[in-house]
Amino acid sequence: MANYLVKGRRLTLSGNPDMGTYAVEIAGKTWTMTERPYVRFTDGTTVFFPAPETEGPVKTGTTEGISAVYTNFGGHKITVRTKAEIETITDDVYFTVQVDGDEKCEIDRVSFPAPFDFGTAYGDKPDNTAANLPESYTVLSRMQGTLIPAGMKIGLSGGQIMERDGYMPIFGQVRGNTGYLAIYDTPYDVRYELRYENGGEKVAPLWITSLGYMAYPRRMLYRFMENCSYNDFAQSYRAYVKQRGRLITLREKIARNPKVEKLLGCPVIHEGIATHISPDSDYYKPDDPAHNDYFTSFHTRAEQIKALAARGVKKAYTHFDGWGNHGYDNLHPDPFPPHEAAGGVDGMRELADATTGAGFIFGIHDQYRDYYYDGPTFSMENAIMYADGTHPFCSVWYGGKHSFLCSSVARDYVRRNYATFEELGIGVEASYLDVFSVVQLDECFNPAHPATREQCAQYRRECLDVLTDRGIIPSSEEVLDCILPSQVLCHHAPFFTSNLGSGEAQPVGIPIPLLNLVYHDCVVIPWIGRKNSRGGWGIPGNDSAYIHAWLNGGPVYLSINADEAAIAEAEAACANAEKLALQPMLKHEFVSADRRTQRTTFADGTTVTVGTGEVSVRGMYGYV
Repeated sequence: MANYLVKGRRLTLSGNPDMGTYAVEIAGKTWTMTERPYVRFTDGTTVFFPAPETEGPVKTGTTEGISAVYTNFGGHKITVRTKAEIETITDDVYFTVQVDGDEKCEIDRVSFPAPFDFGTAYGDKPDNTAANLPESYTVLSRMQGTLIPAGMKIGLSGGQIMERDGYMPIFGQVRGNTGYLAIYDTPYDVRYELRYENGGEKVAPLWITSLGYMAYPRRMLYRFMENCSYNDFAQSYRAYVKQRGRLITLREKIARNPKVEKLLGCPVIHEGIATHISPDSDYYKPDDPAHNDYFTSFHTRAEQIKALAARGVKKAYTHFDGWGNHGYDNLHPDPFPPHEAAGGVDGMRELADATTGAGFIFGIHDQYRDYYYDGPTFSMENAIMYADGTHPFCSVWYGGKHSFLCSSVARDYVRRNYATFEELGIGVEASYLDVFSVVQLDECFNPAHPATREQCAQYRRECLDVLTDRGIIPSSEEVLDCILPSQVLCHHAPFFTSNLGSGEAQPVGIPIPLLNLVYHDCVVIPWIGRKNSRGGWGIPGNDSAYIHAWLNGGPVYLSINADEAAIAEAEAACANAEKLALQPMLKHEFVSADRRTQRTTFADGTTVTVGTGEVSVRGMYGYV
């Protein structure tokens, strides 16, 4: 069997199909794979790629590379076809794998390409001088962004792409003066594995089935660079998304729905109406009835909104949980009528009118995935079906026992419910469709309404688009790349910490604003915390979410009972957010060796520098 060599403009790709391994040389440095790719089957066996049945060079009008066909996988009658290619114009390196002949649910995962070896661990040292960064590191799109110095074990073994483990379908590695950005070019049915070997990290793409089959060719894109950093990775991925027509900015979202412009610079007020915890819920406390059932009336919330406006708040975005018949996280997707004891239809209309009358945006919580058994139109026929014919089950949340609504039918419920709001005269201006932009993409095997993960993403976007077409501002929980074209606002998109819910949590790796470096001008990301507070959900214990809001050009949350000091803090941060909302973030830097002083640079020339509790904003014409 031969070794093959393909020369690009700046780099060289070599490959050994007999081993299924490849190497890329750039600027005199080589990135090498030493592991043999494999197929893991659902019967528990793992079969490494055998010697190829055929192999040879492949050349098209735009690429040149190496192809191979593998057929001997024991008793499994599959054929695996691979290609490793350089795009002649760009030097992009593509790895493609296609599996034919697999039976339904026969394959658990396919590992191709194998991970690149990181090599010697340079890692994080006291004498780092290059931008106060480790000499070598891995970048993961884990939540807002995680940078892992070579050799640092972070306790993460991998995860799913298009979920909290991978907001964006990318990862990258820097080793000395070279590095690469890896893009999952087919991003919907894939996981990744993170391993620590020989002093560095290995990141391995793992392709999984779509409705039980490998179904279609899977492709990874690797962009190799010299003297690069995570900033280069972010800008390269932004260009990739833009070229494919998926970079939908806030300017474009405003053009489609002018009400979005009202959102810019608004503090976020998040309050609830009613809570009912079902005896079936994990949160139910049988000896504490007051914990299980309580409410604040719509009228009381309306008076609080008026009082907040009277204290000087001129604009805000409101988000009210628990407006439905049984309160928060109950009965969905059938929450009507509005909670009777809290004031019913008239009370909710009063709150909506008071909110818009104060110049604020009236927004609500809503849900079209959790599918509650006690909902008036519940039918297991509309629930997600697994491959074995069973259905999901959960009883964690307040409403108790539920399955998951198939994404293919969710849009019709959204259309129905917001027509109902219109009929009731309740002026909903914004709506938060819970979990759509954080939980894994669902598959449904029901032959009456099958849905792949890619179709699930499409259906979730369509639900948000129903809102947009009604002039309603669409939001969801965090930020997934595949949902973002239809999303305007998220609840939060903070960092990966050792314990997301703990105020004492420590950072995992080095937090970086990777997501904002790609998408800052495409979505509004608020931060939860006062100026002098530290820690919080997804915020390292020594960090201030308020300071991160300034650094990232994002708004902050504000209590409905905020005093003048809290209002002044929020208005200052939100004014900065409004100024920068439509500006791409071009660069993030660690200014000090301890990385506590950081700087961001935006497309209009504004720089924001933050230290320990200090903020400095410099625009094109001086400090502002």
